[in-house]
Formats: sequence, C-alpha cells, structure tokens
Amino acid sequence: MTAGQMHHLRKETEDIFFHGFENYMKYAFPEDELRPISCTPLTRDRENPAHIEVNDALGNYSVTLIDSLSTLAILASSPSTKKSRNKALDYFQDGVRNIVKYYGDGSDGPKGEGIRARGFDLDSKIQVFETVIRGVGGLLSAHLFAVGELPIRGYTPPPAEVALAQTWNREEVLHSGNGIRWTNGFIYDGQLLRLAHDLADRLIPAFYTATGLPYPRVNLRSGIPFYANSPLNFDPEEGQCGAEGANGPEITETCSAGAGSLVLEFTLLSRLTGDTRFEDLAKRAFWAVWNRKSDIGLIGAGIDAENGQWNGPFTGIGASVDSFFEYAFKSHILLSRDSAKKPMFLNHTKDPRQLFVPLSNDEHSASAFLDTWKQAHAAIKRHLYRGHNYQHPHYIQGDLFTGAARLFWIDSLSAYYPGLLTLSGELDEAVEVHLLATALWTRYSALPERWNAATGDIDGGLGWWGGRPEFIESTWYLYRATQDPWYLYTAEMTLRDIKRRCWTKCGWAGLQNVQTGELSDRMESFFLGETTKYLFLLFDSDHPLNKLDEPVVFTTEGHPVVIPRNLGYKVPRPSSRTSFDNVTEPQFCPAPPPPIPLSVSNTAARADVYHAAALARLHLMPSRDQLESPLQEYAADHPSIFLSDVRSPTNYTHYPWTLPPNLIPSNATSSRMPARPTFDISFPSLPSLPLIQAPLQRVRDGILINSIGGIRFGMIQDGPMSLGTSDDLKEGFRIQVINNLALGKDEKVFLAKDTTTNVVNPADPNFTHVRDPGLLDIVADIPTSLGSPYTSTSSSSVSNNTSKIASAGSPAAVKSALVSFVSHLSSLLHSQEAPSTSIAGSPIGHDPETGVTRYYLTAITPTGPGVAAIPDWSEAPSPSASGAIGGSLLWTSIYVADFLCDERLPGFVPRKHHVILVRRGQCSFSQKLANIPAFVRSPQSLQLVIVVSFDSKEDGLPEGWLIRPHLDEEQKTPGGFIRREGIPMVMVGGGAEAWEGLKKAKSIGLKRRYTVQAQGVPISNLIVI
Repeated sequence: MTAGQMHHLRKETEDIFFHGFENYMKYAFPEDELRPISCTPLTRDRENPAHIEVNDALGNYSVTLIDSLSTLAILASSPSTKKSRNKALDYFQDGVRNIVKYYGDGSDGPKGEGIRARGFDLDSKIQVFETVIRGVGGLLSAHLFAVGELPIRGYTPPPAEVALAQTWNREEVLHSGNGIRWTNGFIYDGQLLRLAHDLADRLIPAFYTATGLPYPRVNLRSGIPFYANSPLNFDPEEGQCGAEGANGPEITETCSAGAGSLVLEFTLLSRLTGDTRFEDLAKRAFWAVWNRKSDIGLIGAGIDAENGQWNGPFTGIGASVDSFFEYAFKSHILLSRDSAKKPMFLNHTKDPRQLFVPLSNDEHSASAFLDTWKQAHAAIKRHLYRGHNYQHPHYIQGDLFTGAARLFWIDSLSAYYPGLLTLSGELDEAVEVHLLATALWTRYSALPERWNAATGDIDGGLGWWGGRPEFIESTWYLYRATQDPWYLYTAEMTLRDIKRRCWTKCGWAGLQNVQTGELSDRMESFFLGETTKYLFLLFDSDHPLNKLDEPVVFTTEGHPVVIPRNLGYKVPRPSSRTSFDNVTEPQFCPAPPPPIPLSVSNTAARADVYHAAALARLHLMPSRDQLESPLQEYAADHPSIFLSDVRSPTNYTHYPWTLPPNLIPSNATSSRMPARPTFDISFPSLPSLPLIQAPLQRVRDGILINSIGGIRFGMIQDGPMSLGTSDDLKEGFRIQVINNLALGKDEKVFLAKDTTTNVVNPADPNFTHVRDPGLLDIVADIPTSLGSPYTSTSSSSVSNNTSKIASAGSPAAVKSALVSFVSHLSSLLHSQEAPSTSIAGSPIGHDPETGVTRYYLTAITPTGPGVAAIPDWSEAPSPSASGAIGGSLLWTSIYVADFLCDERLPGFVPRKHHVILVRRGQCSFSQKLANIPAFVRSPQSLQLVIVVSFDSKEDGLPEGWLIRPHLDEEQKTPGGFIRREGIPMVMVGGGAEAWEGLKKAKSIGLKRRYTVQAQGVPISNLIVI
C-alpha cells in the first residue's frame, strides 16, 4: 500500500471520528452518549434502574467526551492539514476545559464546583469496571497527554509549567504559580488527575468485601448501602444493616474481567498521586480471581463477590473473562517501571485494606503477572483451543473444571485475543486465529455478537455489532508486528464497511442485525474512544505512539498509559522469583518475518487461508448486486462520497480479505484441509447384565464406568499425545464423549477389565485389550491388627478407618473401594513420563472375619537383557458385590531378604517360598538376582522377586515416581552360570511403609493393567483397571 493510499485512509478515519465527535458535542453533550438516528442524547434510564445495559456505563458524567480525549490527542499528532489550526488539538484542549467547567477542577475550594457537580458527586449507580476503564482510564490518559508524558507531535509545554501541572498537592499549585497555558486561554494544572482521583475514590466502597473481590456496582454519591452483607454496612451496636431493596437482594455476582481488570488504571493513579489504596485494592482483586482458578488452570466467567464461589461451570476467552488475561500481561509491562510519587500516609476514612493482611512482595511484582499470563495461556491452549484438525484453529466455551467442550459460539469480544497473543510474542497462534475473525467480518461486513462454529450461523439471535473495536485492535497489533500489507487492506475493509453501513446524519450507529443492516440508535462511547483510534494508528505508521520506546500499554478501553520515568520515589522492587516452569527464554517480540519470495503478503500466501474461509462458510454467501447504504441518498449532493464508501469491494469473496484482485494469482491454490478421524463405539445392553443404578460415576480426573452395557464412546484423533512411553508424542484416539457427556482433554475413563466380559467381542478391532508391558499392581492382604503400613497412626485408628468399609457390606462398599482405587490410580497419571510408580498404597477391600485389609501397590517391570517375562499367572480377584475382598491371593509364602548383595541365600529359600522381598540399593539389580540359588520350578517354588525402593524422589521425576529398573546382563546363578529360566522381578515404591507392610503380608498376588486400542491405535485416555 502506497504512502498516498495510507494518507487518504488516515484522512477518512479522521473524518469518521470528527463526524461522530462533532455531532455528539452538538446534540448530546454534556450527557453521556449520542443517539445518532434521532439526533438526541442517550442518558441513564432512571425509570428502570434494572436496565443495566445502559445504566452500568452511563454515569451522567459526559462519558463520550472523556472516552474521546485520548483519541483526540492521538489525532493531534498527525493532522490532515498543515494549516495553522490543529483541529484535533484544539478539540482536545476545549474538551478538557469543558470537563472542568461541568465537574470542577477536583479541588476542595470554590473551583472544585462545576456546573453539573462537585467532582463526580452524582446520584448514579454504575458498574465499577465500566467506570474505571472509561472514566478513570480516560481521565488519566488525557492527563498524560496534557503534561507531555505521552507524545503529541508539536506539543511541547514549558518544563516549569509541566512540573506544576504534575504536582499532586493542590495547595502547592496555588502558591507556586500557574500550570500549562493553552491557546484557548485555559490553564491546565492537573485538573484531570484530581478528577480521576475523585471518581476512583467514589468507587472505594465497592471493595468492602470479605473476599477482596469488588462488588459489581456502586453509587457515586452514596456508596453501597444496597449490599447488606458488606463489612461497610456493619454497625457494632446494631449489627448488620438491612439493605434489601424493593426488588429483593442486590446481585453480588461480578465477572472475572470486571474484578480483575482494574490494575492498569488504579496502579497508574496510585503512582501519580501517592495514594496507594488503588494499586493495592486492584491487585488484591486480581489475585482473588486467579487464586480461585480450577485445578486445570482455567478461571470462570461469573464469581460471587461475597463468597468467592464461581457462579457457573463454563468459561472461554471472550465476554466476562477477556480483559483479565489482557491485564495479566499488560500489568507485567506497566509494572516494569518502579517510579511513583512518595506514598501518602493519610488516615483514610475509606480504606478496605484494613480488612486484609498486606499483599506479599511477590503479588506486587511484575513477574508474578507475567507468570499468570503464561499459565493462563497454557491452560487455554490445552483445553479451549481447537487446532487445524477442526477445519481452522479457534476457541470454544469449555467446562471450568474439566475443560470439556460445552458450547461452540465465538463472540465478537474474543477478537481481542490475537492482539494479546501478538503483544506477548505468540505470533503464529495470533495470525491463524485472526484469520477466522477476518473471514467472519468478510461474511457479515461486521462481527456478530455471537457466531456458532458448529452450525456456521449466528448463535441465539445475537447478531448485533455495536461498533466494537476488538477486531480492529488485533489488526493493528498484527500489522505492527509483521508489517504485512494484508492487515492494512483488512483495516480498509472495516473502514469501508463502517462508512457504508453505520453512517447517519448525526453520527455512527451500531448494527442491530448484521444480516439485515438494521441500525440501533446508539453510538457507544468506545466507538470514538477505541475503534477509530486503532484504525487511525493502523494507517499512520510514523505516529509517535507507534515508535515510542517506553512501557506504554493500551487499557481495555483503548487508553494509552505509562508510568512516567521520574516521579520522585522508587517503589521497592520485590526479590527475584522463579518464573513459570523456570522459563529462561529471552523476553522479546519476534522480528517481522521476511516476505516469501515472489509474494506480497506472508499471510495471503499461507496454505490455510481457505480453511478459515471454509469454517466461516464464505462459500455459502449470497451475491449482492444492489448497492445498499444510507450514504446513497447523502451522496446525491455530496460529490466527496465515492462508490468505495457505499459498497466495500472486499466483501463476498471465497477468501478472507487478502489483497486487491490484481495482486492475487489467478491459479492460486490452498492446502488440503486436514481431517480428524472420528467414530463411535457402542456396546449392547444385554438382558443378562446386572442392573446398575449409576453406570457412570465421576471420580478424580475422570469418569468411572460401572457398567458397559448401553454405553457409547465418541472417539476422536485430534492431536499428538503421550502414550506413556519414552518415545516421542504419537497420534492416538481419545474418548471425547461418553453417551452425551463431553470429556476434557485431560480427563480419563476408568474401566474394570471384568466389566467388558460377555459384552465385548475379543476380536473387535475397534476395542482390543492390550496388556501393559510396564505397569501392574501388587495386591497384598495385610492384617489390620498389625497397623496400616501406609500411615503413621496407631492400630486403633487404622481399625476405625477400615471398619467403615467393613460395615457397609453392600455394593456401595465395593463402589467406594473402587473409587478409592481409581483416585489412587489417577494420581499416577498426572505425569506423562516413562512408566513409573508411586510410593503410595491404596486399601481396596476388607475382610472383617480375618481382619485382613487388601492393598494395591503399583509395580513397575524392569528393562534390559536380564528381563524375565511375567508368566500368565491367575490374577487377583476383583472386589465382590458383597463388599468382601473377593477371594484369596495366589502366593502365601514370603521371604524377607534385606539388600541381598553380600551373600547368597540358602538353597531352601527359592524352593519353599513364592515371593522374595528385597531392598533396593547397595548393588545392582542383576547382583541381587545372582545371589538367589538355582532351583527347580514348581507351584511351591519362587515365583516373583519384589524390590522395594526407599528413594522418595528420583532425579528429574516428580515426587513419588520411579524409573524402570535396568537388568544390565543376563540372569546368572551364584555359580556364574546363565539361568535357563529367569526369575520375574518387579519394583514398588513406598519405602519403609511398603517394606513393613509387605513383610507382614499374609498373601500376595498381582493384577495386570491393560490398555485398549482402536484399529491398532491406542485409546490414550482409557484406563483398564
């Protein structure tokens, strides 16, 4: 794209902004927003306080003007004309003057009283989050531009005047001179900063909760009298004050984004003023959300501010969670600068910090926020990301606790995510995800609020686009990172579509329906505050903000903020901490990739461009021959309106918008779309099968199948996965659905081997049992009266515990025992290392008559030339339906041999004992076996050697895991002869507890483990027990 084209598009963007801004000032100011169709102001709905779609954001404080100030400052750096007047700068300075005129200068004196209010002393019940990002953030960003901390080309106020405008203490300003004198006669002496403090101070009551999570709403004048359970409403004499309204108790649910996305604005406010309450409270709220993440690292959408409980099981990357992830990474950038005003030690009447212990140094550190982003991104990529096997990469709505797919809609808010990925250096993922958003915009000439990837249609009738900036924001980030012209042409597409579809004579309307073009009579403040801002920066590569070498970040409302270099005080830096997974890679963004030879755009040359188009169903788009735009009538007497303004030339193609047609090869091809193998396995429901009340039971880490009859497995081969060996990742099937229950990627399916008896055909190629060559279970019957070998409690306490199993005497007891075993087994599956064993044992049954408790110990087989195959011995019986331990075990004679390194055993030992128990260590495993005399095999002779490991942790492995023992030579007798039949050996963990328990065992057996293969490919998440 040529410099002339860029200049023209920049001018068009400027005109879009001024058309909206000037009409807002003409028809709506000082109210909050503009109705662009009726040419009237949009104000709070005071007759319907429950109308939160309007009332949450509109606080009766001229929010559109405040939201627009930073955009005006950005436009002021590149005015479209070189004449004496810089219209954007004039509008910026006039806008600041108008804010002060209506709301005062933020001081306690006479000048603090404005036409509308003293500060923001308004009877407006607003949402904390919206007020912070629009009001506080807009005021702070405009202040930084006003004092020159953020650049406006050609605006260089005198340093002495700037110093006065930056002085927080109003009394010092009054007695030391004036601030920055502007051409409109206004003197700026920090009024916006003081007003930002006034507004934020009115939000403080919302933080009076027991959890650190702020209440979602607050009244700017009266605080939170409507939250009855708040500590702020507790009277020492009268107790908790009642505050229930006419419509019942106030909603206490907030969202992760609302509670966790306050750090940028509040930290900056604290650093500029020295009032540390804001930074502390915002950080505490952030950690209050993150510390409640699920075991798989996901955070939910809604959370109760009073009890800290998630209000629903679903999560995603879009609405209600989006800016939490954004602020995790951007806070890391902002906090990399440690300058601040000296903290004010004031006795605040409003300070919720009194309810909590101070935050730790780690919770204040920039690196803690970076670690949070890395962990959050890893969890999203693992559980919510669908890769190339699903036509084209995208994200789904998943289960908060399991990651299982729940819903398949993609909302327009999630279009921010490619920009965040770009900012954090995840460029490849950003490019591929942005392609789908581009395809959707190409299809609808906007982004519908929700689109369903499964149906290919708008989801739930949510087909509006209110002028949201997220897609354009991500386009800007990607262009800055890649310099690929694709993104400039994508931005041109959005510009043309906005002009074609959203223009009204009094501003820019949102689309109520992206398919029909029906308009909504509202111009949201963020259209001027964000959407036009990012478009302008896209077409102005030389803008100072695009070149600034400072830790500048844009808030979630699009306001650029930075902590100034020298504020007179240094925030103590926390001590160094260990980053996520000890990551030591350099922290820098990748350089723009070099263009592919003979191509113009790397993105246009991608082999998967059409994949995004196919997922968006662009090939189903109808052709449009008629021009349709409100600009048609306007164009009759306005020769400046062109055909390109009336109809976007980029829509209705079979590709996401690439490049002008003359730059696209006529014979261009796309790579083949990958297929993901899927099939179902159904098991018949036979009349002879026992009736099980709950065929499926949720246990730790997955689902336990109690009865296979009538069960259907939905199988998928959706990516490489570990098969539990030391080999590289391999393709494997995964059970993703059982009947209609979706499973997460890390959830396991546990199935007892006996459950498939008489139901599954052993020759079925889709469900073939394969014996695990590395793992099995040692089963031991240990007298309870001797005490459990796995606890340090007394015998009496062990008896009390096991009596709970014994007293049941019902199938429920067996189920309980089986669930206990499954929980133990699932703990072994958290690592994908080579086959290994845990040091823990699990009680699985009890016989009250003999006082014997049955334990399972995970055992691991050896490797090397000395390995002897384990024969097809009879396996230990499964727990019976009566609750008993299920029958006797195979071996009853056990010999304890200690280390077995220095001397050979007597000849009778292998002839008269089934099992020899040996300690690990002091010599090799081969030497231990060489000290066992030769013997003749018989039912009474030696069957198995069990080595007990006392190592609590192997190098490089998690706690409680062991590597397979190695027999480095063929087995020999004490005389040095090669054994004709090797002795089977296994190793268990557990140390002294396992050693003492096995020494006292009455009998020992084994239970094999199995895996299942479908068409010769392992089913990775099915565990046969």
